[in-house]
Amino acid sequence: MTATGAGGLPDVFTGFRHPISHFRHSLRAQRKTRIVALGSSSTAGTNEIVAFPARLEQSLRKANFGCMVDVLNRGLGGQEAPEELSRFECDVIAEQPSLVIWQVGTNAAYRDGLYSLDEVEAALRVGLEWLAPLPVDVIVMDLQYTAAIVDVPRRLALAEDMQRRIEKVTSAAGVNLFGRWALMKGWCESGKISPSALDDGHGDRLHVSEVATARISSILAEAMMSAPAPLA
Repeated sequence: MTATGAGGLPDVFTGFRHPISHFRHSLRAQRKTRIVALGSSSTAGTNEIVAFPARLEQSLRKANFGCMVDVLNRGLGGQEAPEELSRFECDVIAEQPSLVIWQVGTNAAYRDGLYSLDEVEAALRVGLEWLAPLPVDVIVMDLQYTAAIVDVPRRLALAEDMQRRIEKVTSAAGVNLFGRWALMKGWCESGKISPSALDDGHGDRLHVSEVATARISSILAEAMMSAPAPLA
């Protein structure tokens, strides 16, 4: 899947490897389709930037006219997979969604010393195991590529390690990974967009900018609607 982003920059995203069958079935069979977005500040929203869950909801409703698609925002700033796992029962499972989008990894690198990567990896693995027997699809969204992470060598090293761990866990679990890290990194390495354009300019420049958030949300919606067809 190829689209054109800010400044004419081509976004190359290969799309999801696995069908999102429960989500597609819900769109076909019901008027209401529920998605839970679980994560930290880039899910919750910060500094008056409209976060991806609201943007995704708008895009999916437009693409599926006549269906009521609700994206429930269950993001809490500063959290990481272990705390998010503790909210699974009330914030995810009880909502009975057809799809869960779990954004993880950034705070494991940013809040160095508060989390161990082993702990975050284990929590992600356990959460995916809990969701596996349920009638729900899962998309894991990985780290954001912003200056607060990439301009600090220690954080960058942790982020790259966390990224590899997320790829390993999602591959083993057979769930889709939305590669936000690689996508944003590609924008920068192309030379057509700088890291400063990817963050909102506040504090030490951790949070994703308005423009980048909008583009990420659009690509995610496109990937969901073009995911592989369910197996017969």
